[in-house]
Amino acid sequence: MSEEFTKASAEVKTFTTKPINEELLELYGLYKQATEGDNTGSQPWAVQIEAKAKWEAWNKHKGTSKEAAQKAYVDLVAKLRPKYA
Repeated sequence: MSEEFTKASAEVKTFTTKPINEELLELYGLYKQATEGDNTGSQPWAVQIEAKAKWEAWNKHKGTSKEAAQKAYVDLVAKLRPKYA
């Protein structure tokens, strides 16, 4: 993992205000892609709303390299920093 990615993932935990759900899901999806690669799990049932949203957030980055996902995550944290830090 890149040093920038490690710092960005730690920084998110220090935000003074919680980002909105869409931003949290984007962070989640990029983080999972950057750390684990493509989502290989089966899609949760529609009634499992939170699990399904997380699965979709991760799955939309399928095929993205871990390095590209790390860069996108770092860029997103930089974009969110003024709003939430």
